[in-house]
Amino acid sequence: MSFPSLGLRAELLSAIATQGYTTPTPIQTQAISVIFSGVDLLAGAQTGTGKTAAFALPIVQMLSENPPQKKRRRPRALVLVPTRELAAQVSEQMQNYGRRLSLRSTMIYGGVNIQAQIERLQRGIDIVVATPGRLLDHAARGTIKLSEIKFLVLDEADRMLDLGFIDDILKVAEYLPAQRQTLLFSATYSQSIKQLADELLDQPKRIEVARRNIAADEVSQTIYPVERSRKREMISHLIRKGEWNQVLVFARTRYSADKLTAELLFDGINTAAIHSNKSQSLRTRTLKEFKQGELRVLVATDVAARGLDIAHLPHVVNYELPDVPEDYVHRIGRTGRAGEAGIALSLVCPAEQQKLQAIEKLLKVAIPRDTIAEFPQIAVKRGMVVKPRKSSIRPAKPKKAAVKLKTAVSKSEKTAAKPTKIQKSTKSRTVGRKKAVTARPAPKAGRRGNRS
Repeated sequence: MSFPSLGLRAELLSAIATQGYTTPTPIQTQAISVIFSGVDLLAGAQTGTGKTAAFALPIVQMLSENPPQKKRRRPRALVLVPTRELAAQVSEQMQNYGRRLSLRSTMIYGGVNIQAQIERLQRGIDIVVATPGRLLDHAARGTIKLSEIKFLVLDEADRMLDLGFIDDILKVAEYLPAQRQTLLFSATYSQSIKQLADELLDQPKRIEVARRNIAADEVSQTIYPVERSRKREMISHLIRKGEWNQVLVFARTRYSADKLTAELLFDGINTAAIHSNKSQSLRTRTLKEFKQGELRVLVATDVAARGLDIAHLPHVVNYELPDVPEDYVHRIGRTGRAGEAGIALSLVCPAEQQKLQAIEKLLKVAIPRDTIAEFPQIAVKRGMVVKPRKSSIRPAKPKKAAVKLKTAVSKSEKTAAKPTKIQKSTKSRTVGRKKAVTARPAPKAGRRGNRS
């Protein structure tokens, strides 16, 4: 099937051709026709299979065919996403498609000045891409009106539930009109996703183009068993020997991401990190440098697992396995996108075996293991000078001089040793280690002596 056969307008076909796409993906083939029919949709597909275009193309076309009746534009399509990175990615595609049909779109998320967002909303907007928390801030302030929303899209709905956005999503739904078309897209399914669909969707059409919770077939996965203390050496070795020019590395915590970034910089590898502690402007600039090839390695936490859309990304490395098995699928989904081949490596220490078992249970397949014969034997850490190893045979220590045991003294001997009244007047002088006792001379006999 081709894009023209899906009923898309010429302006959208031109935009698709500009991006280099010639054939629709399976999720696009099925979802676009369902959205055009006007029914609610519950769609499941692997990450990186073109879900954004699957809902963006038909929504943009239907909005252009029904222009707003009021002179001042109010949002008619709302896309909720879990992260700022994903908001930027979806908003960029909406702008590319909507610009050709005179539609305006904007993105709303936290971590930046709210005043600039208010000014854009006041100028009139057709499509809003937002994170739930900041959108509720605008709704409470009255700076956004959601009463004319015709399309509600929940993109990466399972991730939003993982981040605890369920209450915020339901609050947003209270601002929306009852008559709307709701589309729920998710890379994985769970019981909570089904419950959310029951709350928001009305007799949805369900499509699923791939097995649940399975990574893309184009991604080659490998496990490298390694000690925790040697992970940094191994990843540095892999990057150098493989001559990788662009690799996305996932760490579990912000501290680990910053520490690994410092170590790789010390090894002479151009690296930067993005996580929730970084400002949005810094994260945007860092991501742009990585896409343009100015950075060789980008270290990220799971905040970027689903919000990054990097064309032709060849390598993804799990420096640390995620706590949630589903996040593994989203991480490696950053490579092997749009039908391209990709490589996903995971460095697994003995303490992470339980997490690895949970991931393989989710994938229903054992991930291949591999080892590196050339892996260096001596760990070189920053500021440490490697010295030749000393012989393990140590010279025998000299024996200590035997301590003479004190002989026990009987009670009778102690009594005999006590000095008498006459002996108290004696003086002792030390000769070497022995004490010599000398008696004082007898007192001279005087008159008193004579009298006695």
